[in-house]
Amino acid sequence: MSELSGMFVLKPESVTDITFVAKVDSSSLLRKPNMKWLKGKWLDLGSKAGKHLQFKEVYDRNTKVCVFILIIKVVDGDAGGYRCEVTSKDKCDSCTFEVSVQGRSGDRQSYYCHLPFCKKHKEVVVEEVDVWEILKAAKPCDYEKIAFEYGITDLRGMLKRLKNMRKKVEPKITDAFLRKLDSAYSVDKGKKIQLSVELADPNAPLKWLKNGQEIKPSAKYVFESVGNKRTLTINKCNLSDDAAYECVVEEEKCFTEVFVKEPPITITKLLDDVHTVVGEKVEFEVEVSEEGANVKWMKDGVELNRETAGSKYRFKKDGKRHILIINEATTEDIGMYYVFTNGGESKAELEVEDKELQVLQSIADLTVKAAEQAVFKCEVSDEKVTGKWFKDGVEVLPSDRIKMTHIGRTHKLMIDDVKPSDAGDYTFVPDGYALSLSAKLNFLEIKIDYVPRQDPPKIHLDTSATGSKNTITVVAGNKLRLDVEITGEPAPTVCWMKGGEVRKNRKHSHHSPHTHSNVVSEAEGRVRVETRKTLSSFVIEGAEKEDEGRYSITVTNPAGEDKVELFVRIVDVPNPPENVKCTSVGEDSGTITWDPPAFDGGVPIKGYLMERKKVGSSRWTKLNFDVYESTTYEAKKMIEGVLYEMRVFAVNGIGISQPSANSKPFMPIAPTSEPTRLMVDDVTDTTCALKWRPPERIGAGGIDGYIIEYCIEGSDQWVQANEEPVGKNQYRVKGLPVGEKMLFRVVAVNIAGRSPPVTLTQAVTIREIMGQRCLSPIRLPRHLRNKLVKFVGEKVNLVIPFQGKPRPVVTWFKDGVLLEDNTVGTRTSEVDTIIFIRSAERTHSGKYTLSVQIENMSDSADIYIQVVEKPGPPIAVRVTEVWGFNAALEWKPPKDDGNCEIIGYTIQKADMKTKDWFTVYEHNRRPSCTVSDLVMGNEYFFRVFSENICGLSDEAGISKNTALITKTGLDYKPPPFREMDVNRSPKFTAPLVDRCVVAGYAAAISCAVRGYPKPKIIWMKNNMIIREDPKFLMQNNQGVLTLNIRKPSTFDGGRYSCRAINDLGQDEVECKLEVREPQKTLSAVVSLNRMIY
Repeated sequence: MSELSGMFVLKPESVTDITFVAKVDSSSLLRKPNMKWLKGKWLDLGSKAGKHLQFKEVYDRNTKVCVFILIIKVVDGDAGGYRCEVTSKDKCDSCTFEVSVQGRSGDRQSYYCHLPFCKKHKEVVVEEVDVWEILKAAKPCDYEKIAFEYGITDLRGMLKRLKNMRKKVEPKITDAFLRKLDSAYSVDKGKKIQLSVELADPNAPLKWLKNGQEIKPSAKYVFESVGNKRTLTINKCNLSDDAAYECVVEEEKCFTEVFVKEPPITITKLLDDVHTVVGEKVEFEVEVSEEGANVKWMKDGVELNRETAGSKYRFKKDGKRHILIINEATTEDIGMYYVFTNGGESKAELEVEDKELQVLQSIADLTVKAAEQAVFKCEVSDEKVTGKWFKDGVEVLPSDRIKMTHIGRTHKLMIDDVKPSDAGDYTFVPDGYALSLSAKLNFLEIKIDYVPRQDPPKIHLDTSATGSKNTITVVAGNKLRLDVEITGEPAPTVCWMKGGEVRKNRKHSHHSPHTHSNVVSEAEGRVRVETRKTLSSFVIEGAEKEDEGRYSITVTNPAGEDKVELFVRIVDVPNPPENVKCTSVGEDSGTITWDPPAFDGGVPIKGYLMERKKVGSSRWTKLNFDVYESTTYEAKKMIEGVLYEMRVFAVNGIGISQPSANSKPFMPIAPTSEPTRLMVDDVTDTTCALKWRPPERIGAGGIDGYIIEYCIEGSDQWVQANEEPVGKNQYRVKGLPVGEKMLFRVVAVNIAGRSPPVTLTQAVTIREIMGQRCLSPIRLPRHLRNKLVKFVGEKVNLVIPFQGKPRPVVTWFKDGVLLEDNTVGTRTSEVDTIIFIRSAERTHSGKYTLSVQIENMSDSADIYIQVVEKPGPPIAVRVTEVWGFNAALEWKPPKDDGNCEIIGYTIQKADMKTKDWFTVYEHNRRPSCTVSDLVMGNEYFFRVFSENICGLSDEAGISKNTALITKTGLDYKPPPFREMDVNRSPKFTAPLVDRCVVAGYAAAISCAVRGYPKPKIIWMKNNMIIREDPKFLMQNNQGVLTLNIRKPSTFDGGRYSCRAINDLGQDEVECKLEVREPQKTLSAVVSLNRMIY
């Protein structure tokens, strides 16, 4: 560490395992300072953050001090010089320190350095060090650490130069290893692996290295030493263990590579089927077992990727989730979509239907008076649909008095200050649909005649537009406003009643036949009456079911009375359907039933909409877009063995109900296949014992049991023997008629129903065999009557049936001797015996004898087993004669014929120049041959493979001598060799190019030069030579010259030139470098600093 200066209060000392803390006073700074930790000249430690290097920042708002912490978990490679740099706008400061590694230290120490800022920048004097002298004295395992410490990036060039420097003092290599490491090892992720060598000297010291770094013993790396054998065990291998390993004994090494294989990626969440309409967004989502895994998407056998999919498909990764997005679905996207990983696959079907527009609320006829506002309103199912308004076939354009709005699914036409010319037929036409909504605007003219007489009151109420006389229908939640015109002189008194209840009572105070008084309206409550001159309005805000009933309006004055009764009917969407359940299932279908809703909303039910989903999924799939009228539906295209749930929506003229409760989960399943191997086990005078094997195909529904049926031979009347299904694979049928011939059959039963039956091929006579002892001859299966040939390593599993009563005694012999081989197993039941060999060897060849015996009766059968393998190579292969372009070969048969006959030989030739092998003969039966068409001047050697029924031998017999095809009369004199002069003066093949860069971002300029001897390169700025400056890094890679400028500022701009010089001349190129400031305002910087602090 350098001496204390005026800038540092405390500097770190050189220690072994440390935590460095830098405190920065930011009270005078406009923005938070930036800290950068460096090793050597260029290596930024921020890119190496992890368990080895950790960075922390703490800000104290009271003292305005920023604390920066660097924690180094020291290993051998961390030794060297470090530097920390603090920058804030135009201020900067730095300090250096050393880390030396002398051994393990259990304690971590903390050191602090306080960095008050000043405008001066401290210059760091770097002592010149001869790196090559350090490298020549160092061990090879330390090369990478030294290159890292002194900032050498071209490690390959460094090793090449060092090798040339050491050519004269190559160390002597000794034979320290009896057995070296293999060239490569492979291990699965999470498993352990052992690397072992054998040493010539058991006492020789040994070191293990990983990527050039010495490995220390730990729980992960275990060292073992037994005699002269040394073993390295790596436990719980992960991807970081995929590296190059070395074993070093004194000056000798052996190398190997360890490859860590990752486990296959499996699919944990399958794809869901999607049913949508044209134009909608579709997402297929799948979840895999590992993050960052690669998956492959396919549609109908065609791969989908970013190059071929274009803008139609988008691919998204979110941790373990992978999503395929179709922005706007069309009918061309219908099909089956697949996703594949290296450990599984999933598929889902996409169904797309044409979009239909539904009218949720149509426009209604209006009757308005002069100077009032007319509002036409409609609502459609798609909020994205636009449209146009027409009056008497002419498009309506907006103006100061006419306004058109589109908010969500609602479209409105508003006409202010209505005039007689506004009366007519108005139509709304949605864009892109063959649909129109029409209504009529009636203009009401009010004429008041003043007569000096009394007129009886009169109620002018027109309900013809509602469809039924004096009945008004209102959708629940909507507003009802019933305007009733009232005439009479003097002004009548209005009374609204519901049943016998008075709702509103308004009485005019003046009774003059020529005078009308304005009465203040009582706008109170949700249900109210409003009166304006000769108009009485009955208003219901947010209609509810309780508002339904009979209403009456009564008007009275001295001249008389008038009364009108009307009925208000409240309609709504229906209640959800009830009792949704699955009544039956098939292999890929299910029958669903439900009950109609308890309340139809006051409007007849039009039909139903159905949806289904997989249990555990949150995505519902529509099963129909047109309403379905029945209450029974068969859902199809489901996957067998997967649990599903259903829900149903009811639809009436008002809209769609809420969804019903989910049905109980059900599973599409199919009956099993028929049971197998039905046979008779025992017969008595009234019973018959049967046994059988389970079906070959059971399916997802499993087996609930078996049903046994019987009938008399010649009849088709089958009788069920058991009331409940039996779970075992055997059953005794009782109560059978004595002496009758009976047929039996068995069916498997599960939730999907009965399987096809399996029936006995022959009838069974019901009678008891009293005291009879019998033994049927052993009938060997057809494939065992000849010699059975098996390859080495194959399984042998032979089943030999027999019959006898009582149970026979079974004995196995091999080559006439009782079978006692532990590698050959036998198992015997009442009707058959099994002999099995898990892995056949040639010693298992021979004659196997099966003997069955009942008291003094016995029978036997012989089975011949031959276990074969590939033969050995031929021996004594030699060239016996060479003449012209021919060579004669002879050899002897192999010592090991693989326990079977040699059926031929394969002969190959190769010339001594290329040593490429070519086949000359195949299936040659004799132990000799003649090879023709050899090329003159070449020397050939030969090899021969022997062949039996297992194939060619693994090794070949190679000829001990060669066949030389001599040349005659040819003498080639090559021309003398002239060495080419490669010396040339330097010449730039690629010039420097003018550049404009942004201040604060690394920049580089490049050019290319050629010349021999290798020219000396000089970089200059404004004709001044650039020497050892940490701001500049000069590189030369095979003639490509690069000048790297670290974080240039505006004063780094200017003219840069590169000059190449050798003994034959020189050449020079130059360019202009412009450095500009980033485009940002002072106000943005100040506001950002306020947000930070």
